[in-house]
Amino acid sequence: QVQLVESGGGLVQPGGSLRLSCAASGSTFSIYAMGWYRQAPGKERELVAVITSSGGINYADSVKGRFTISRDNAWNTVYLQMNSLKPEDTAVYYCNTGNWYTGTYYPSDYWGQGTQVTVSS
Repeated sequence: QVQLVESGGGLVQPGGSLRLSCAASGSTFSIYAMGWYRQAPGKERELVAVITSSGGINYADSVKGRFTISRDNAWNTVYLQMNSLKPEDTAVYYCNTGNWYTGTYYPSDYWGQGTQVTVSS
């Protein structure tokens, strides 16, 4: 059983920054890939960024150059630094444990409660 707790969301003006955190329970955190997803109202949940167990990183095209994913295995935490935020980044952001095989992220059934990010002037 894995528990994930996201934090760090909030209201920010366009062009601003936020740093999301996801704290995971369990001693096997380091062996999993971690993904950040987001879901905007009326839209499907989309994968935003992935960091593998070996530190490999992938981003959705919509956030490349603006978002940075990182992880700290000592603290069982994954981060998402979001810069140059746009109104279209407004969504609930979720983290997930999963696996990365041959260029594809396979999410687990473990999700946090999400954290709301609102980008508005």
